[in-house]
Amino acid sequence: MSSFFRIPVALACAALASGCAFGPNYDIVIAGGTLYDGTGAPPREASIAVKDGRIARVAAPDTRLRARRHIDATGLAVAPGFIDPHSHVPESVPEMPGAMLDIQDLSQGVTTIMASPDGELSVRQMGRLRDELARRGSGPNYGCYVGHNGIRREVMPGEHRTATPQEIAAMAVQVRAGMEMGCVGLSTGLMYDPGMYADEAEVQALAREVLPFHGSYDSHVRDPGAHLLESDREVVRLGRATGVPVKIAHLKAVGLANRGRIGDVIAMVEAARAEGVSVVADQYPYDGATLRFARELLLGPDGKVPDADALTAMLADPARRAALREATEQGVDGGFSWIKAVGGYGSMRIVDAPDAPDLIDRNLQLLAEDWGVPPFEALIRLVTQHHDVRLTLGSIDEADIRKLIVRPWVMISSDGFYVDDTVRRLGKAHPRSWGSFTRVLGHYSRDLGLFPLEEAIRKMTSLPADHLGFYDRGRIAVGKAADIVIFDPATVDARADYLHPSRPSAGIGTVLVNGVVVYQDGAATGATPGGFVRRQQPE
Repeated sequence: MSSFFRIPVALACAALASGCAFGPNYDIVIAGGTLYDGTGAPPREASIAVKDGRIARVAAPDTRLRARRHIDATGLAVAPGFIDPHSHVPESVPEMPGAMLDIQDLSQGVTTIMASPDGELSVRQMGRLRDELARRGSGPNYGCYVGHNGIRREVMPGEHRTATPQEIAAMAVQVRAGMEMGCVGLSTGLMYDPGMYADEAEVQALAREVLPFHGSYDSHVRDPGAHLLESDREVVRLGRATGVPVKIAHLKAVGLANRGRIGDVIAMVEAARAEGVSVVADQYPYDGATLRFARELLLGPDGKVPDADALTAMLADPARRAALREATEQGVDGGFSWIKAVGGYGSMRIVDAPDAPDLIDRNLQLLAEDWGVPPFEALIRLVTQHHDVRLTLGSIDEADIRKLIVRPWVMISSDGFYVDDTVRRLGKAHPRSWGSFTRVLGHYSRDLGLFPLEEAIRKMTSLPADHLGFYDRGRIAVGKAADIVIFDPATVDARADYLHPSRPSAGIGTVLVNGVVVYQDGAATGATPGGFVRRQQPE
């Protein structure tokens, strides 16, 4: 080509900020939106270019960027995809169709989900989950903890006692294997069987195994109902003793006995942080914890929920009725029971009573006092005289929710399970599964004004990303993974509630995972670019 032809072409290329006019330089350009970069910095107008699954450029809003696809974000917020640091949704992966799973999280803007909280999965189980996700594909990304309960069940099957040094050593081998697989750290469920039988020495020894991998520790604490502060203090002690960054899972103050005591927990955590202990927490923004039908709280002497015929027989025999009460309130042989786990009947609130709507919002302990009967007898009355009464186990005072959620070291989580109409009918569905992140953006940030939108987004992005070691996520910056959510800050909100727990959120427009559009116009696209995310070395 002569110089006569080269010069105009060169001038045309120079006129385009992103390159020559012969073809697009980027896969996707998001233009016209207000950028919230995930750090908590004030928002700014910007255009974002995505190429090969990464953020390739963050440019001034009037910059001309050529791409195969343009997304107009005028009037909308553009933020990093949200990270759920505590989710039970992956436990449903082997049984559920992928698109059904994806929509629950993507409709809130969640692009990365942490599996195996509460000590759930062993390394073997995690390997199966990872292989299944790789086989079928996933809309969101997944990370994973090494689950203490999972490995304890494999090393000490059926044992309800402290571990021997040899057993701790065998569990330590599994912790290291999980960290080599790419897990972010160790999780425990010390309220549950078999974690409840582990002493602090066992847990600290296993937590030390994650330190060479720059891992972290996450704990469903031992007894949040009856011993709230001491249970949370155990997590801080581990962090101080081992040097491992720690997180108190779904932190809350449950029940009448703990109302207002979240301030004591906050003071304890902030004193530890001032000493240099790396301690954070996650929180779901609802006033109730686990949901169950009233009948599911009853435990027979065999540790199982009795069916209708068995329950009738037990209640008719004074000795068997007393045994039913003992097992229900104390667990079989001192094992797990919901009444004990949540700190008693004062932690239970009725959220659904189809044939007695006047019971809704009644605290079970206070209801028993009004009826003039012991709480156990009030529970029996609910089971035998009312149809399908549901209770939240671990009622939380709204003032305590607000006091905690504003702390800068508290990130947002769902503690969610997979919820569809079938699960809802079983009575265990909680609105946090479909609404936690959008409820914070809409209700707590916009409507109540507890913190600005940029801080709400930081709690869902860079804060969990840094704690988990996902250093290439959680921010909109050049080189980071293109996990992006575009939403309307004026309308974003949760629509799920206790009676309609699987309603999708409002206001979430478009969601990208690894540079691919996975959610748009209220539906999953069917794309499955998500994958297993490994913990990375600190930058």
